[in-house]
Amino acid sequence: MAKIDWKTLRSKLWAKKARPYTVAAALFLAFLVWQIVSRLPGGGPQGGPRGAAVAVEIAAVERGAIRDIGTFSGTLIPKSYFTIVPKISGRVKELYVDIGDRLSRGQLVALLEDEEYQQQVIQAEADLGVAQANLEEAASAQELAQKEYDRAKALHAKGILSDAEIEAAQSAYSTRDARFKVTRAQLANSQSALETAKVRLSYTRIRAEWQTGGDARFVGERFINPGAMISSSTAILSVIELQPITAVIHVTEKDYFRLKNEQPVVLTSGAFPGRDFPGAVARVAPLLKETSREARVEVDVDNADGALKPGMFVNARIEFANKAGVTVVPTSALVNRGALQGVFLADLANKKAVFQHATVGIVEGDRAEIVEPAGLAGHVVTLGHHLLENGTSLILPAGAGEPAAAPAAKAAPGDKR
Repeated sequence: MAKIDWKTLRSKLWAKKARPYTVAAALFLAFLVWQIVSRLPGGGPQGGPRGAAVAVEIAAVERGAIRDIGTFSGTLIPKSYFTIVPKISGRVKELYVDIGDRLSRGQLVALLEDEEYQQQVIQAEADLGVAQANLEEAASAQELAQKEYDRAKALHAKGILSDAEIEAAQSAYSTRDARFKVTRAQLANSQSALETAKVRLSYTRIRAEWQTGGDARFVGERFINPGAMISSSTAILSVIELQPITAVIHVTEKDYFRLKNEQPVVLTSGAFPGRDFPGAVARVAPLLKETSREARVEVDVDNADGALKPGMFVNARIEFANKAGVTVVPTSALVNRGALQGVFLADLANKKAVFQHATVGIVEGDRAEIVEPAGLAGHVVTLGHHLLENGTSLILPAGAGEPAAAPAAKAAPGDKR
């Protein structure tokens, strides 16, 4: 009698019993996967869960105006800025202005100790007096020598004076004339020394001077205090111009070639909500920096009331284009399907979604221009289009697509109903 292999027999029997459970588990897993995929956006036959209708919001396609506005951020800087530096060294005796003070052209702002320079002026005046006296003396001696020489020439012509005597008279005159010219030169030198001393004395009186721009400036910073010892390279004050003021913005090459001088600009600042500051493009840099690929643009703003200050952060709006009578849809209606951009039109009669490829033009805030197709009309889906495909059934908002109720007719006078 053959020996039975009980171990092998048990394995075969167990495999026959486990096979139905394995098949059932596989089918259950496939069902779960199908359920998950069908509930993903665009997973059903028409985009919704199991091909069901999708609830959406819609908006009407409009015809209107739209603007192409570039928005840039920037910083305010003074229209002009310079520091006041003395021309000589010395101790600050007086400082007449402080931070924020208004300055006028040529105003005295500081005084250095000037005793030494006053003494130099006094000395130069004394030297000038001596030179003038010497010149008067030399002029008198020259005049006397000229007369003596003229008399000698007349006597020599009559044969009264000898040649030696006329030569002596001529030599005396030449000496006196040379002396007169030397003293006259010394006088001129003394006058120049006096003017130099006066100029150096004026350097102790430090003034705010500028050549161009308006007559009003302001003290931006003060770098020293009275009593400080300064050199000829020490800055005392910084002076700024606030009217007008300049905003510096940076633009990329996309907008660079659309800018031009005198182009209107509107500035806004977080410090003044709701207020616009009109300005105009003043300068456009002729190059874009290699590091940032941006160009510097300066905008002049009138700033008549002085509200804007250097260092403030501002936003600039520049209008590049303005179109009227164009097709406009909400930006929330724009969708991408593969490589195509477009909108889903809501077929109100059939309650179906229809994908329409569209070319977008200007985008302003939450509104977008549709360039193609030019005759786009109807309603577009603005919410829920991520679940849509072409032909998906729609659940429209209450009242969408229904004709407006006609106004009730007024009863004629005397009409009884």
